[in-house]
Amino acid sequence: MNIKEQLGLVLKASRKLNLVSEAEINQVLEDVASAAIDNSTFIIHENEIDLSRMDPTDPKYDRLMLTADRIKAIATDIRNVASLPSPLGRILSETIRPNDLHIKKITVPFGVIGIIYEARPNVTFDVFSLCLKSGNACVLKGGSDANNSNVAIVKVIQDILIKHDLDKNILSLLPLGREATTELLHAHGLVDLIIPRGSQSLINFVRENSSIPVIETGAGICHTYFDESGDTAKGQAIVNNAKTRRPSVCNALDCLIIHQSRLNDLPSLTELLLQSQVVIYADEKAYRALDGKYPASLLEPANEESFGTEFLSYKMSIKTVANLDEALDHIAQYSSKHSEAIVSENKEALEIFQKSVDAAAVYCNASTAFTDGAQFGLGAEIGISTQKLHARGPMALQELTSYKWIIEGDGQIRAK
Repeated sequence: MNIKEQLGLVLKASRKLNLVSEAEINQVLEDVASAAIDNSTFIIHENEIDLSRMDPTDPKYDRLMLTADRIKAIATDIRNVASLPSPLGRILSETIRPNDLHIKKITVPFGVIGIIYEARPNVTFDVFSLCLKSGNACVLKGGSDANNSNVAIVKVIQDILIKHDLDKNILSLLPLGREATTELLHAHGLVDLIIPRGSQSLINFVRENSSIPVIETGAGICHTYFDESGDTAKGQAIVNNAKTRRPSVCNALDCLIIHQSRLNDLPSLTELLLQSQVVIYADEKAYRALDGKYPASLLEPANEESFGTEFLSYKMSIKTVANLDEALDHIAQYSSKHSEAIVSENKEALEIFQKSVDAAAVYCNASTAFTDGAQFGLGAEIGISTQKLHARGPMALQELTSYKWIIEGDGQIRAK
């Protein structure tokens, strides 16, 4: 079967999906969650084959790894999605015209959504659950790093679809290779939307080469600004959590910006980072503040490449600024418009930061690690959109719908 034929089967399956009840969709999701746990040994075995081909020091290694606990968390997210109200059939507007035409604007699925992603097999489960709940069929194009894991997960899911007498092509995994990617990016009439998940280079490639509409789930170059009125205890906890909780994910801290009047507090702000052996690239003033107070083996002078970099590892940079305006300028220059944070006890500074920072998620006195669909109460996410058209921030059920107009009449015709 060639790629076009495979995509044709997905399109056909998407049309059938429109007639499946919400109750049955929810039951499928519940069964997939149970099957994920029941098949943990099989999935983890295949995942270990993928892991054996990757250097453990590679930042992608942690994203690639599946464990029993992670699969249980994935199952919980799937069940959360099942418990959420359906996003379909919502009436966005409704009117009765003077000629008695009844016009409604209602939410509907996109149809077929293509996902191109790298070494993140959890995405396979997340994408399926969100797409199914929102009435969309999905085509997956995973990377070679996670191929065994993806194949195993798709098999588990398709077995449940078959058990429910549903078309297994509701979920389809494309073969490895650039040819399949090219076919997907130009599948006019077969695919409605492309969402890339991965590195900035992958996202750029998809945006520049796709003739299908794309929603960018951009890289996360995240900053935290410690203001002159910042609370040191809050700052220490926030910086440590944002940097070290999961350093390989897009909401992890990449650059700490500090007001020059608080440089004496910098050793305290970075103290907990020692537990994770975080390498710091500090500008001249920050370097002097940390010299002799942070291990020399983990402290390096910053250069231009230290800023605007998504490290995806136990590394971060520090930039010293004279005031809030300089912090805002630095963020504007280097931000990927994903997640930005301020630590401050000054109400005016917080309000200025909220209004001035152009990002999908803006935090006041909290860790950027919360930029996540589940943490936002969305059940799960299909990605973090850093663009402004259609969707922004964590994309979940509501963002996977479009709308159409339903016009009901009783023989009305339009006058010439």
